[in-house]
Amino acid sequence: MLNTDSSLTMLDESAIAAARLVRDPYDYAFVEQAMPAALKEKVLADAPTIPDRGSYGLPSLRYGAQFGAVVRDLLSPRFRRLVEDKFDMDLSRRPPVIVMMGNTTGHYNEGYAHPDSKHKIVTVLLGFTRAWPYERGRLRVLRSADREDVAFEFAPEFGRMLMFRVCDHSWHGFLPQKGPRMSLQLCFVDSEWYVRREYWRHGASAMAKSIPVLNKIIEWAPR
Repeated sequence: MLNTDSSLTMLDESAIAAARLVRDPYDYAFVEQAMPAALKEKVLADAPTIPDRGSYGLPSLRYGAQFGAVVRDLLSPRFRRLVEDKFDMDLSRRPPVIVMMGNTTGHYNEGYAHPDSKHKIVTVLLGFTRAWPYERGRLRVLRSADREDVAFEFAPEFGRMLMFRVCDHSWHGFLPQKGPRMSLQLCFVDSEWYVRREYWRHGASAMAKSIPVLNKIIEWAPR
């Protein structure tokens, strides 16, 4: 019989459980090191290669065993219960969807402020960037749609995790900055239909970005 309550193998359960829930400007929790630093090199060696800007759905990515182990932890019932405990809510009927960003070009329309789709219940962001030495490009928890109206910010480096309850004012974003910016987004959403739509949408976008002319149009398209 499948053990649905097995321990997490890559994520630091105690660090995630201990993260403080902040209520202002909306419900969020930040984990400085959600994965042990000792895992950094072997996980990054197995991480997917993402050649273009934007996000790619998990089914479109190819990766090795160590990165796959992180994904299994994130999709496990045990991790889901950590998120449920943090926000005091039931996510058992909320399916997960995972997309991943690989790099940014520094163009004006990247990192625009948004509160996330109304179909999302909780968003979890996990950094996989080897290093982020820039002042710009840090993920910002925002008080409004203004990217300068900052409540909290952090570099998207390996192991750093932000989770937040999605609402009409859960604004977040970052200032444009060119650089390799590996970040995973896990969302618990309201339906399997939305999961299928998101993976189809990101799959179609990935295919378009593989065609140079279409990739240029996408790169400069306004948000």
